[in-house]
Amino acid sequence: MSNDWPVVALHEILQPVSRPESVDPSKTYHILGAHWYAEGLYIKDTKAGSSIQANKVYRVEQGDFVYNRLFAWKGSFAVAVAQNHDCYVSNEFPTFAINQQQADAHYLWRYFSRTSAWEEALGLSTGGTPTSRNRLKEEKLLAIQIPLPPLDEQRRIVARIDELAAKIEEARGLRREVEKDTYSLLLGEYHRILKEADELPMSKVAPLVRRPVDIQLSQKYYELGIRSFGKGTFHKPPVTGTELGTKRIFKIEENDLLFNIVFAWEGAVAVAKREDYGRVGSHRFLTCVPIEGIATSSFLCFHFLTERGLEQLLNASPGSAGRNRTLGIQALENITVPIPSYEKQTWFEKLQKNLNQVNQIHSSSEIEIASILPSILDQAFKGEL
Repeated sequence: MSNDWPVVALHEILQPVSRPESVDPSKTYHILGAHWYAEGLYIKDTKAGSSIQANKVYRVEQGDFVYNRLFAWKGSFAVAVAQNHDCYVSNEFPTFAINQQQADAHYLWRYFSRTSAWEEALGLSTGGTPTSRNRLKEEKLLAIQIPLPPLDEQRRIVARIDELAAKIEEARGLRREVEKDTYSLLLGEYHRILKEADELPMSKVAPLVRRPVDIQLSQKYYELGIRSFGKGTFHKPPVTGTELGTKRIFKIEENDLLFNIVFAWEGAVAVAKREDYGRVGSHRFLTCVPIEGIATSSFLCFHFLTERGLEQLLNASPGSAGRNRTLGIQALENITVPIPSYEKQTWFEKLQKNLNQVNQIHSSSEIEIASILPSILDQAFKGEL
């Protein structure tokens, strides 16, 4: 930090404020939560007073500095904006008035948007039980010391951070546009090769294949997960046979078409990659193997992530909502899918791979972009911006 900046304890610029109100059963309350990583307050619930168990709630006003005791270590710090005015929080959310003659609210928010601030909060958090662990008490927060340049300098720093943050968001927007254009291109080609395509049931083009694994108690097993919304597979930590207990698991091989039966309706569909070979999935995973010369995994996966494909999976997943919607084996086998010629499908697969390489390059740039703002914040509060 700049040697010319004074360092002050937060109790010098934050004044605890509490606006308790007795819960009125006939009144409706907008209850706020605080996002992790200093991403602001949000309306977590809208409740009738009759459904609130606490006797009191605490009103928030625009400009309040607010944090969640339980998740300060996760960055649950915020400054209330106009949309949060006259909403309410529980007693786990201390609120403070900011001394505007000394501190700019946006400066404080940016200061507590840094990973190092969350790490400091973690070090100051205490608790004797699982439910109270990592709770940051008010006196600990107020003892934190921060660099505090004059107001004009605070506002200059904030303006510079906002300017750079806007450029970062613009770069992210351009990357999202590239992804959108890539998908639009694929979708257009998908519809083009569907002309005169046959419609066949999944049982005829990619039947279900099960490879049960005989569990050994002392052996380690590496499970695979499937992300929703077509985000692909991920690797879970290893578990022992003892930990699996009576759970049934099945071996997964490269190019298997995978469905998570609980979330298939929201796009939990993927193709197993080379690095997924030999991993296992629970009985909640359906593994389909396309018949060579008839269908490819990548084409079928793309189909099931289109609007029509997701609707087919939804209709094949009876239930009321969420985890109650489960994709049935017979229902999946009966879904009819468009099957262009195998040559067209393999051409489409090559196009997907080429465009995915472009997206991977942009994904790498996204990682670099994501690291820029933390670096800017660190520089800002060292007086280097």
